[in-house]
Amino acid sequence: MSVEFIGFVNTREASEIHPPQGDLIQPDYVTKVAKAHEDGGFDRVLIAFHSRSPDSLVIAHQVAAQTSRLGLMVAHRPGFINPTVAARQFATLDHFSGGRAAVHIITGGSDEELRQDGDFTTKDERYARTSEYLDIVRQEWTSDRPFDYQGKFYKVEQAFGDVKPVQKPHIPIYFGGSSPAAIEVAGKHADIFALWGETLEQVGETIRAVRASAAKHGRTIRFSLSLRPILADTEEAAWARAEAIRQRTIELRQKAGLAISGHTPPNAGSQRLLQTAAQGDRLDKRLWTGIAAVTGAQGNSTSLVGTPDQVAEALLDYYDLGVSTFLIRGFDPYQDALHYGRDLIPAFRRLVAERRSPPLAVAN
Repeated sequence: MSVEFIGFVNTREASEIHPPQGDLIQPDYVTKVAKAHEDGGFDRVLIAFHSRSPDSLVIAHQVAAQTSRLGLMVAHRPGFINPTVAARQFATLDHFSGGRAAVHIITGGSDEELRQDGDFTTKDERYARTSEYLDIVRQEWTSDRPFDYQGKFYKVEQAFGDVKPVQKPHIPIYFGGSSPAAIEVAGKHADIFALWGETLEQVGETIRAVRASAAKHGRTIRFSLSLRPILADTEEAAWARAEAIRQRTIELRQKAGLAISGHTPPNAGSQRLLQTAAQGDRLDKRLWTGIAAVTGAQGNSTSLVGTPDQVAEALLDYYDLGVSTFLIRGFDPYQDALHYGRDLIPAFRRLVAERRSPPLAVAN
C-alpha cells in the first residue's frame, strides 16, 4: 500500500498558538511554506476553504507556479458555482500544474457558515446536492460526447468540457464528513476518504462503514487521517511541549473572549472528536486530545505526541488499519513542516519499507 503525506499551506502564519499578523495574503509566505513542503518530501498540500477565506483555487495556482513536484489538494465546496464550471476550472489547474491537482470536497457542516455565502439548505440537502454535483463533474471530466443530466438540484443539456484533466481517468477526489449522509455520498464518489484523528477503534469502525458504502457501488476507497503531530527529541520534552501548546491556546482564547469548554459543535466530525476527548486527553499509545477539548474540535485538532520515531510507530498502527494518506500540520506551521520533512516522514517511510521487505535468509 503506497503512502502519501499531505501538508498545509496557509496565506500567512497562524494557528491556535500564533495569532495572525500582517496582511491576510502574504505571497512570500505562501512560496516559503510551499517550498518547505516540497523540499521536505511531502506529496501534497491542503489549501483550505472557508466562507471568509481567500479563494482556494487561486492559491493553488500560486503554489503550483512556485513548485515543480508538490501536489495540490484544493478544498472545494459544492453548490456555489455550477459543477460544469468547477470541472473545467480543476481540469485547467491540472494542465498548468502538470497533473498535480486534486479536489477535497467539503460539503459543509455548519449552517451558520453556509449562510454567510447565502446557502440556507439543510445538511442532508447539501449532501444530496453534492452527490449530483459530483455526478456531473465526473462526466465533464471523462465524457467523450455531450451529455444531459436531470436531478433535483442540477439540470444540464448537452454539457461537454473541451478541457480534460491530465490525470486519468480523472482528478483524485478526496471527501470528508462523518454523518451517515456523508458516508453514503463518499461510498459513491470518493477516491480517498478523509478522517480526523480519532482512536484506533473509532478509525477502524469508520473505515469499515465507508468500505461497506463503497461496496454497494462496486468501488474501493483509500483512506486519509488528519493529525497534528507534536515532536521533540525526547518523549518527556514532547509532552511538555504539548502542555505548553494547550496553555497558550487557552490563554489566547480567553483573551479573545472564546469558550474553552462546554462546546456544542454543529457538525458530526467535531462532535465525534469531542466524544473522543471526553474519554481522556491521552488515548491509545500517544493520541492527545487536549486541543480538541479546548477549541471544540474545530477541524483537525488531535495530536500524536513523542519523538519522531515514536510518532512514526503510532502512525504505523493506523496504516495497519488501512490508512495510506496522512494529512499532518503543526501548531508552529512553518517550523513543524521542516521538522516533519526532516525527521517524521523519513522515519515512517523506513518503517513501511521494512514491512514490505522480505525477511533475510538465515544461513544454516
